[in-house]
Amino acid sequence: MTLQIALVLSILGAAVLFLVTEWMPMEVVALLVLGSLAVTGLVSPVDALKGFSNPAVVTVWAVFILSGGLTRTGVGNIIGNRVVRLAGGSDTLLVMIVMVVAGLMSAFMNNVAVAALMLPVVMDICRSTERSPSALLMPLAYGSLLGGLLTQIGTPPNILVSALLRENQLKPFGLFDFTPVGAFIFVAGVLFMTFVGRRLLPQQNFLKDTSGMLDANLDSQYQMGEQVFRVGVPLGSPLAGKTLAETRMGTVLGMDVMAVTRENRSLLAPGPREVLYGGDILLFKGSPERLKELQLWETLINGIRRVSVDEVFSKEIQLVELTLGKDASLKGKTLNELDFRNRFQAEVLAVHRHKKIRRANLQDDFLQAEDMLLVQGRKENIESLCGEPGLTCREVDQRILRAEYQLNERFMLLTIPPVSPVGNKALKESRLSEVLGMRVLCIIRKDGAVRMPDADEILLPGDELVMEGRMETLGTLRGFQTLEMKKGQGPDLRSLVSDKIGMVETILSPHATLAGKTLRQLHFREKFGLNVLAIFRRGRAHATNLRDMALDFGDALLLYGPREKLNVLGDENDFIVLTQSAQETPRLKKAPISSILMAATFAPVIMGFVPIYIATVIGAALMVLFRCLTMEEAYRAIEWKAVFLIAGMFPLGTALDQSGAAKFLAEGVVTAVGPYGPTVVMLALLVLTFLATCVIPTAALVLLLAPIILNASQQMGITPYGFMMAMSMAASASFMTPISHPANILVMGPGGYRFKDYMKVGGLLTLVVLIIIMVVVPIFWPLAPLTGR
Repeated sequence: MTLQIALVLSILGAAVLFLVTEWMPMEVVALLVLGSLAVTGLVSPVDALKGFSNPAVVTVWAVFILSGGLTRTGVGNIIGNRVVRLAGGSDTLLVMIVMVVAGLMSAFMNNVAVAALMLPVVMDICRSTERSPSALLMPLAYGSLLGGLLTQIGTPPNILVSALLRENQLKPFGLFDFTPVGAFIFVAGVLFMTFVGRRLLPQQNFLKDTSGMLDANLDSQYQMGEQVFRVGVPLGSPLAGKTLAETRMGTVLGMDVMAVTRENRSLLAPGPREVLYGGDILLFKGSPERLKELQLWETLINGIRRVSVDEVFSKEIQLVELTLGKDASLKGKTLNELDFRNRFQAEVLAVHRHKKIRRANLQDDFLQAEDMLLVQGRKENIESLCGEPGLTCREVDQRILRAEYQLNERFMLLTIPPVSPVGNKALKESRLSEVLGMRVLCIIRKDGAVRMPDADEILLPGDELVMEGRMETLGTLRGFQTLEMKKGQGPDLRSLVSDKIGMVETILSPHATLAGKTLRQLHFREKFGLNVLAIFRRGRAHATNLRDMALDFGDALLLYGPREKLNVLGDENDFIVLTQSAQETPRLKKAPISSILMAATFAPVIMGFVPIYIATVIGAALMVLFRCLTMEEAYRAIEWKAVFLIAGMFPLGTALDQSGAAKFLAEGVVTAVGPYGPTVVMLALLVLTFLATCVIPTAALVLLLAPIILNASQQMGITPYGFMMAMSMAASASFMTPISHPANILVMGPGGYRFKDYMKVGGLLTLVVLIIIMVVVPIFWPLAPLTGR
């Protein structure tokens, strides 16, 4: 093994490790791979960047735009809406038609886009026919994946395999060269899911709502019966006379009020300005244990006392006023978005704006030019903060703190007793800030003080916490001690909806920009006027502390609120509302044009007049020119993660080939299984590919395996086409886990599937595909000697 081979294999191993563990975004991994190969000299700088102009990459993004054009003009909706009429009342026929329609659309559209497009259609089918979504959504996802096997543009692996053959001076696969093998797999997969697979899917109860806005199987999926409970506000409670916003119920309990019952009248989805009265019955969605835990806070609350400014600050701590200039980098962002405390190791105590000083609820307020922030922190951290662009700093003395900012009224001391709900917990797990509405500035212990404690700091019995906040919030908090749990079964789910108030499920769009952000950072309630009752993620429903959960692709959100606001959400590109009535209106008048453009794009490719990468670029441009979609929508239709992943990983394939690493690995493969013949080599290749798709993005997998396969086939003296076709089919057939493919994640929440459902059904379907590939590929692409093809 040469040094070059060792270097390439080290980079390969690191890339696989990061892709599998997801310690960093996959596109970042790809770009780091690109940079590493160029810096180490394994590829030239020019070769390192060639991936961005590679025909495969160009074809991939152009196909995304073509697919977006068909989506925005409603072609998929027109096709999907005919499904029910064709199927009639037959479950078997309905599963088959859903898969066939999704599959045929996926042959020419991006399969994730097809799954996203068909999802509301299928959910409406479930409502109208009173079926559980779990019976149709996994067949929908698998149908879209199977359909991608039919053509060269059906999946990125097919596009990449063709491009890699061309780069190695071999004749590339054509547009329909995948069709013979893909058709056998497609038919076998549809038949398996229709007659066997659907019987293995979970069957959940369906709740029909006469208003048509209540989603299916919500009761079982979101545990509505178990997690909906009632609480009474007694007469004379400190909470009476306060608005919901003033009580901070959502923050303190980590769940929102769904309804208020007052004098036999129900107020559904109350707003933050709704005033509570003694005798009100509040309906919550979440864990009743959270309210019971709050009863244990009484000892803590009673032990809180005021302290003076002199007791709080030491010589180590500096207080400054930061004024934001017009070009300040902090302008237009919230403290939460900036992660201010962790980023700068400093705390904002107040904001001076327009001659008014705000000391509470600062985290979610957008900073503006000319804002003056009162900030405290260690001197070295303050000096670093003052170096940020557009900030002017001025040190503050204690006289100003008392007179202008009145901080003497806002500092309190809390001693943690031997037995308490926060003892021996990390600061972030204790929920002190959320429950008390205060910030911990310092922890005083016998062996010294911990100033500006980290979120991971463990709170110990006997610790004295210096906190900043309002004493008035403690009075409100004592009101929670008076709340009375009401016994008996929760209300009928259907009683929570009306002509004006609805409940609907939505999922994050494949092109969402919200992944990684919390509901608090998004100001979700303020922006959309809706309550998020629960989030279903990877087989589990979460009902508490939702506002601080970072959203992820595939999350299903159960939303509750005014119907007009639910309908408006359908126009948001970041969400897919799972009912057609709430979808953005497609440009149906442009449907014939987009269909003609799609046909015109591929006609010259089929006849051999124009390469596919040129035809798709022209087709994408014409889609925009004829206003089937706007340029902004075209940009949004492109899955940029996939584009950067492919472009960044391309030079790794080049390095594997040029360094001899691919030949080195191929020799190992040939030595291990080569003596048993090419059929066994193909079987081993398929098993490896199927397993790898569970943890490695399929496009990256193809780029890693292709050089090894090409070298192995050369050493065995056989044509590489059979191996490359088999690998491409296996890489595209990602059924075994929800994380194998975005289409699988997309249906997981709405279908209420668990991880084991994919392993059970997808595992058997993978076995069927494996058998078909082993039988069919050698027929159409014989594993023959090189001179034979």
